[in-house]
Amino acid sequence: MESSAKILLSLLASFSLSGCETISYYAQAVGGQMAMMARSHPVAAVIADPATPPLLRERLELAHSIRDYASRELKLPDNGSYRSYADLERPYVVWNVVTAPEFSLEPLESCFPVAGCVPYRGFFTQEAAERHAARLRAAGNDVSLRGVPAYSTLGRFDDPLLSTFIRYPDAELARLIFHELAHQLLYVQGDSTFNESFAVAVEREGVRRWLTATGRGAGLKVFFEGQEASRRFLEELARSRVRLKALYGMPLPPEVMRERKHAEFAELRKALESNSKFRILEPNNALLASYATYTQLVPAFEKLLAEEGGDLEKFYARVKTLSASERSSRGPSSAPIQ
Repeated sequence: MESSAKILLSLLASFSLSGCETISYYAQAVGGQMAMMARSHPVAAVIADPATPPLLRERLELAHSIRDYASRELKLPDNGSYRSYADLERPYVVWNVVTAPEFSLEPLESCFPVAGCVPYRGFFTQEAAERHAARLRAAGNDVSLRGVPAYSTLGRFDDPLLSTFIRYPDAELARLIFHELAHQLLYVQGDSTFNESFAVAVEREGVRRWLTATGRGAGLKVFFEGQEASRRFLEELARSRVRLKALYGMPLPPEVMRERKHAEFAELRKALESNSKFRILEPNNALLASYATYTQLVPAFEKLLAEEGGDLEKFYARVKTLSASERSSRGPSSAPIQ
């Protein structure tokens, strides 16, 4: 822990000199990471502890087998990540704030020395996230604030299993672990759409293979039903993005554009109400920008995997070659234009 603390403190020093954000923001980020690491204990030790509740022990044993499968069968990094456990005693590890201007679908980015520029800003307390979101709303921006159960340090630290997601259904637990390990395998600084779409493609293929290999036929059916519901939801968002992008490009007075924007989101809200998973979301520019980041290139990556006959190592090699190209030509050739 001492060496890790020194690394984190050195990162804070370098951040404060970078000039891209305030010292206070980085201090909460470093402090939150250190607090999480301090709560982490080896999975084997938690499983062996007689005081560990039986349900938690069962979930940790499952997570351990999923973690081994990820490296053995999906060729994802074999390291110390997800081999420890931390009880955070809160529902989320961080709260992300995504922001977009009133008449734009492009998210405002925050830039960091390690991760590069990303379309969100994360906070380790909900109160700090809400204060930041309130300032952005007061400036006239659209804002989306969402709790996040996990994040990746991109292999710089051993990311633990967390109480925020350890009780997820089996397929969701596997999905999350595969997604975060995919970030460790490949991450392009400053290109969140490429990174997140790649990780989503890996998680989907990984869950399908894991459920099949472990004889979870019923789980596979539920997983695909969930994927289908998500697909319909994302198609609804995509249609709204197309209409709003056209609207924001029109030479209209702000009050007219604002009225038409509100009408578009009122229709989208009605569509979301039919889906219990998504009806709680408040549709706005920031929400549309957030989901586009995670899904825009997924079909293209899935096509790339199919072209390699499902060979994950060949797929990863092709994606790494793509990641080294210029950003304008980085996405797989079949990527949809949105």
